Amino acid sequence: MLVRILGCSGGIGGNLRTTSMLVDHDVLIDAGTGVGDLSLTELQLIDHVFITHSHLDHIAMLPFLVDTVGGMRSKPILVYATAATLAILREHIFNWKIWPDFSKIPDEHNPMLRFCEVSEGEVVTLGQRRITPLPANHTVPAVGYWLDSGAASLVFTGDTTTCDELWAVANRIENLRYIIIETAFHNGEEQLAIASKHLWPDQLTVELGKLQRKARVYITHLKPGEGAITMAEIEECAEAFNPRMLANGHVFKL
Repeated sequence: MLVRILGCSGGIGGNLRTTSMLVDHDVLIDAGTGVGDLSLTELQLIDHVFITHSHLDHIAMLPFLVDTVGGMRSKPILVYATAATLAILREHIFNWKIWPDFSKIPDEHNPMLRFCEVSEGEVVTLGQRRITPLPANHTVPAVGYWLDSGAASLVFTGDTTTCDELWAVANRIENLRYIIIETAFHNGEEQLAIASKHLWPDQLTVELGKLQRKARVYITHLKPGEGAITMAEIEECAEAFNPRMLANGHVFKL
């Protein structure tokens, strides 16, 4: 299993893209603006999209993806999310006001898009790959995802603040190799981080201290213009965990 980072920023500008990962050639984890850099051929190959939560930086390209390649495909794109997130997508995005309801185009029996409800802990098996929603704690219903090839696992927290339930699961993953965890704000913005349910360096250090397994730690969701100061604080207070900044184009092999 290869996991390629298409976007990992908390905003846009220059080469910055918002959150999305391409798993092999056919699976997306979130559909932020990084999806727009894929070629038309690459877009046509995407069969599955797993959404962590409904915020725009994680779903922005989903409507365009379906609109662009839906008519070129012989089967619908499957979108996986919790019931709460699917309800938000139906009500606020695919509602004929913001975007057409592609779950009914060309008709309900032959749609371009099909919604698939998943729950925390429910394993979705795609060939040899296992994808499992994980607990998260954000301002809207949210999950992270555990990607498991059998040989190795990657945990992606999605957007979250402190979440003991997440670490309880991570500590049971025997083949854990990578953790991708968000830190959206620097320490000077602690109150903003608390209000928006994101992490900041001091709290990140506390969260990583709950991990009882060895894993390579990568930091995602840094805010444009604040990445340098945030990473400097992370490297100082979380030095024991050897955190690295995630970047577009990074490929993880599982």
